[in-house]
Amino acid sequence: MAIKQPEIIGWREWVGLPELGITHIKAKVDTGAKTSALHAYYVTPFEKDGKPWVKFGLHPLQKDSLTCIECEEPIKDIRPVTDSGGHCEERVVIETRLLINGVSMPIEITLTDRENMRFRMLLGRSALRRGFLVDSGKSFLLGGNKDQPLMPSM
Repeated sequence: MAIKQPEIIGWREWVGLPELGITHIKAKVDTGAKTSALHAYYVTPFEKDGKPWVKFGLHPLQKDSLTCIECEEPIKDIRPVTDSGGHCEERVVIETRLLINGVSMPIEITLTDRENMRFRMLLGRSALRRGFLVDSGKSFLLGGNKDQPLMPSM
């Protein structure tokens, strides 16, 4: 669903991924990335009912390896992605719903190991084009934090 008037967001925001059971995750808003990326410490493709699926595990909170979420999702695609360091890797792509400021929308997300990165999720420009403008000098304009989930726990 598109937003009627562009919403101004900061360079980092709390978002939810309800279909993955993630009530809140701190995302870096990255207009340089086409597709959003999500931290996954393991990614295991498998077949389910003759179709490609992926099982993956993630730690949604930075510096917290005790909180683990395991997910299984259909694979939408496998595509090459070049990171900011110029390294290209094949990544599994899934489609799921993003919850941001009360708006729920489908987005594509690539799965990759972001354990040593400052953010467990990058929100790419494909998701932002649905009506968001980024104020690069501001953070958390939409509110929320790790102690106040964006949605009820599942």
